[in-house]
Amino acid sequence: MTNEAQKDGKGRGRKNSLKSFLGGNILASERLTRELPFVFFIVFLGILLIANRYWSEKTIRQIEAVQDSIKELRAESVTFETELMRMNRPSEIVSKVRASGLDLMEPLEPARKLKVEKLDQE
Repeated sequence: MTNEAQKDGKGRGRKNSLKSFLGGNILASERLTRELPFVFFIVFLGILLIANRYWSEKTIRQIEAVQDSIKELRAESVTFETELMRMNRPSEIVSKVRASGLDLMEPLEPARKLKVEKLDQE
């Protein structure tokens, strides 16, 4: 009979704890109110963890967008540089001058270097 009494006691304990949980009595117990600051701290840490993850994912997306724009700008830069080099060729300049109707001609002699000697003034 002692086994039956122990079984009945365990059954009643489970029924009572379930009944107190569903009835809301467990929220008013002293043990829960003692542990409430720790529960709030854990919840706060969880919220911080979630916020940190969202912030880091947002930052990673921004970094990827900036890297894509850098690639596009670098390609544009190379394109403009090659276009500028093509436009600065002497043959291109001569053809543009002729097309504009200016009376400029290409020099027939190469450029010479001028030397200026300093006079000693004492």
